[in-house]
Amino acid sequence: MTLRLYDTSARQIRDFVPLRPGCVSIYLCGATVQAAPHIGHIRSGLNFDIMRRWFEHRGLDVTFVRNVTDIDDKIIAKSADQHRPWWAIGYENERAFNDGYAALGCLPPTCEPRATGHVPEMIDMMRTLIDSGHAYAADGNVYFAVRSHEGYLKLSNQELDNLRQPSGENETGKRDPRDFAMWKAAKPGEPSWETPWGTGRPGWHLECSAMAHKYLGREFDIHGGGVDLVFPHHENEIAQSEAYGDAFARYWVHNAWVTMSGEKMSKSLGNSVLVSEMVKRWRPIVLRYYLGTPHYRSTIEYSEESLREAEAAFGRIEGFMHRVAEMTGEVAPADEVPDAFAEAMDDDLGVPQALALVHTTVRHGNQALSADDKEAATRHLADLRAMLGVLGLDPMAEQWSGGGAAKAADELHGVVDSLVALILEQRQAARGRKDYATADAIRDELARAGLTIEDTPSGPRWEIGSSSAS
Repeated sequence: MTLRLYDTSARQIRDFVPLRPGCVSIYLCGATVQAAPHIGHIRSGLNFDIMRRWFEHRGLDVTFVRNVTDIDDKIIAKSADQHRPWWAIGYENERAFNDGYAALGCLPPTCEPRATGHVPEMIDMMRTLIDSGHAYAADGNVYFAVRSHEGYLKLSNQELDNLRQPSGENETGKRDPRDFAMWKAAKPGEPSWETPWGTGRPGWHLECSAMAHKYLGREFDIHGGGVDLVFPHHENEIAQSEAYGDAFARYWVHNAWVTMSGEKMSKSLGNSVLVSEMVKRWRPIVLRYYLGTPHYRSTIEYSEESLREAEAAFGRIEGFMHRVAEMTGEVAPADEVPDAFAEAMDDDLGVPQALALVHTTVRHGNQALSADDKEAATRHLADLRAMLGVLGLDPMAEQWSGGGAAKAADELHGVVDSLVALILEQRQAARGRKDYATADAIRDELARAGLTIEDTPSGPRWEIGSSSAS
């Protein structure tokens, strides 16, 4: 089956044909680093991490560029409010974003350019656009003349006469109120760079056009980002880049929001859930499961209950994997994923359908364990690890099982295992003298502590969370 993706510009699912056979180029709009990330920000990185992993599983060489917007109005405003350098605020939050991506298992990008590192490329682009009549300077600003580009608004499918273009403070000298700022004139005390049209700083849209051109060339495969970026950001990127002479992106892929009480999760609404706090309360791999397994074009309505359900569902997967590993030792992932899993992923990254096969495999694996069919159970685990690897959710992979945190967790697990073993000995002794009330009471106390006890032919075993049956 040919891999297919929903292309926002075509408003339909299209066969994906890479520009260069065997290679995929992706530009993802990354962080604007005025504050630390909430889980809505990290969802975009997760969705495109899964896309990247699937391309790589299919044998394609992926170039993945994710930018950092390290200068904008909000960063400058925070700098004034906090009496701190703008760059210190930006870098602090850039590190918080990278920590969040890493905590949830996202592979590092091929390149992660910052806006402020590419002012020369922006000046070159503006000079070309002014010379060709697509842009003009006024009052130290540089604006793109939207009526000069025939294809403007083709991505968002709006009518120009009805357009309301967002404008920032001090954007004076526009010939048309719908024209947008590529470069903003400096105000006293603000960071600025020299240009032929005066000192100033980049506009939001220009930076991505300049960086995509530098790292991916005049044409590339996929431009991604949140659905809220379709207009004005991505629409304005297209106008600039095409007027400059670039073919730009062949496919536009947008992920949906994480919402709370029906509203987009955002810092301005005060309803954000910071990643740094969430990883203290939930295991990062569970957060990845929760954010990464709904379809990327589906909105996630955040709730504690849905996170607990995700934790229980992932616990059933881990329970089966640990049972087989205890019985057979390490089992390597299968070389290929099952055909039904591949078909789901090829169909616009159908992770929910792919995940259904994951849980079916766990159920069949548990049935094989109950029948003492070690060969079948091992085969199911190999398939399971291959599928989870594509999703970045294999708890046995080095990404999750290696490193200092995992070592500390293993040591803690060993301590708990010894303590639980002593308690289970008391339970077995009670069962041996037919004191079933005491045995059941011990089991119930362990359950209240968050441990599930399973009696097996080889003796009792325990795990955190709900039963391993699936």
